[in-house]
Amino acid sequence: MVAQNGKDLLVKIDMTGGGLFETAAGLRATRISFNADTVDVTSLESTGGWREILGGAGVKSASISGSGVFKDEATDERARQIFFDGETPDFQVIIPDFGTVEGPFQITSIEYAGSHNGEATYELSLASAGALTFTALI
Repeated sequence: MVAQNGKDLLVKIDMTGGGLFETAAGLRATRISFNADTVDVTSLESTGGWREILGGAGVKSASISGSGVFKDEATDERARQIFFDGETPDFQVIIPDFGTVEGPFQITSIEYAGSHNGEATYELSLASAGALTFTALI
């Protein structure tokens, strides 16, 4: 696999609740992180005193963060609505030459900033709110 263009990592928001996904406008930097808590089952009988982990157990989660500039009123308005209404709509994350992650996320933070001689910017953080699916590129 060759190097990928960072701008191809896209975060898409379900705009209507019916599967109409639109790219979150103006994002300049995006990150997705996958996590899995472990369940420690180490006992006195563990070989050599090494920690043992129970496979397939624990809580899985994902988080998304991004920052950018305002470019599109519709996606900005939808993000605000999701945050203030406490919604957990589906999002899609397009990972170039890898695949698509889709599922419910909650917007856990929106930050707005601006300076007198620059553009208005925002930062967005999301936390997974249910089961995610992964569709690999074919």
